[in-house]
Amino acid sequence: MGKLALAAIVSSWVVPITIMVNRIVTEPYMDEIFHIPQAQQYCKGNFGSWDPMITTPPGLYYLSLAHVASLFPGLYCVEAASSFLDVCSASILRSINGVLAITCSIILYDIIIHLRPTLGDRKTMLHAVVLSLYPLHWFFTFLYYTDVASVTAVLAMYLASLKKNYWLSALVGAFAVIVRQTNIIWVLFCACIGIIDISLMRGKGNAKTAKSDVSVEHDFTSVTGTSTKDLKRRKSVKTVNTSEYSLPRISASSPSFSSDLFDEIRAVLLTIWQMKLELLISFSPYLMVLIAFLLFVYWNGSIVLGAKEAHAVSPHFAQILYFGLVSVLAQAPMHFTFTHAVDMFQSFWRSRPLSYIQMFLALIAGILSVHFFSVAHPYLLADNRHYPFYLWRKVIMAHWSIRYLFVPVYMYSWLSIIHMLGKVRSRLWILTYFLATAAVLVPAPLIEFRYYTIPFYFLVLQCNIRDGPHWLLTGMLYVGVNIFTMLMFLFRPFHWDHETGIQRFIW
Repeated sequence: MGKLALAAIVSSWVVPITIMVNRIVTEPYMDEIFHIPQAQQYCKGNFGSWDPMITTPPGLYYLSLAHVASLFPGLYCVEAASSFLDVCSASILRSINGVLAITCSIILYDIIIHLRPTLGDRKTMLHAVVLSLYPLHWFFTFLYYTDVASVTAVLAMYLASLKKNYWLSALVGAFAVIVRQTNIIWVLFCACIGIIDISLMRGKGNAKTAKSDVSVEHDFTSVTGTSTKDLKRRKSVKTVNTSEYSLPRISASSPSFSSDLFDEIRAVLLTIWQMKLELLISFSPYLMVLIAFLLFVYWNGSIVLGAKEAHAVSPHFAQILYFGLVSVLAQAPMHFTFTHAVDMFQSFWRSRPLSYIQMFLALIAGILSVHFFSVAHPYLLADNRHYPFYLWRKVIMAHWSIRYLFVPVYMYSWLSIIHMLGKVRSRLWILTYFLATAAVLVPAPLIEFRYYTIPFYFLVLQCNIRDGPHWLLTGMLYVGVNIFTMLMFLFRPFHWDHETGIQRFIW
């Protein structure tokens, strides 16, 4: 019942807004001028045709073919379409993302239930609805972009991995890569956290066995008369042995962050070595996807398919800083509270003087990132249809010092993220998440907030924030942003002097 109600709620905004967008924006817009004609070529059966300006694989077009094929019989019977190509219109192609948005909300619901089974139906519903309203995901539901399909496929892969169905997870992950090739990082991420979770379970199992062995030895001692000194020696040895395989969840306020991380890595590596055959069999599907992807890159000569010059890989380390700030702002009611700030300060104070060193190193890394690795892509500087264009020109570049003054804000953002994740996840999980996010964002030269959607979802799904008012405030924030961006998109068009046609503001 919960899933049906959720689908009805999401449909209540997807259907009317989709109709409104299709009536006002009748022609393909922005990247749609590449995607829609390419999908229509597939509808004609011209699978050998390819627009060299398209950078992503054809996964969305295959999905669109299935969507169009499911609608064609009904539309043909009511004489709304005379041919298959008639159904392959811009409005029908856009509608696939509406279907995927509803599907994605249900997947979010299932993930939340799996991660927090005691949350309750109402709060689970609230969390899923709010996450479905996330502005970067919500806006592109109504255009023919690859984002919604990419997010849905990655979250479906993650859900299958949580349920330990690794073959299904890898299969969905392979499709996610066919939709957007950078999703290979999230395929590897799911494999890594799956191995970490298995290692953690194995460690706990060894710890329980060790405790049982100590108990048996104690009972045996009472019969055989073994000395107390020998018993203590055996307990000590047993404790040392089992500590190698256990992965203790230590609070994020622990002052020994580095030592805890190294202990976890050592424990996981030992467990992987002990279970190498079992893990290789269980996670071989992910390995197959990785090998297939590497063969594709070797054959293609690059990760991207088209427009390779405009999407060349560049070390854009500032991108990871922007992501931290955007993600914290998107959860402002949860990150900018007095209680959270006090908790973070106490954690920082308890871990001094190590925290001073960590802060200094983070500050230096942030300054170096914004000074040497801030990429101003030509598209960012020239295209005033995107909001990052105005943020870059009016905020970041307003004065030479602004970019450096933002470094402490970036630091707070990532410290807040790590602090929140540290309450529910191990150090190694957090490190894996950070590396995966960096692997996706750092090579991207263009600042596109929609690239942040998948790592943002992985972040917010882990944070165990159950306070209803915080989620309601977040939902209200999302609704306000969505109303503003959609009104600007639909009702504030403008024209370029050097190009014909209507231009619109977009993320």
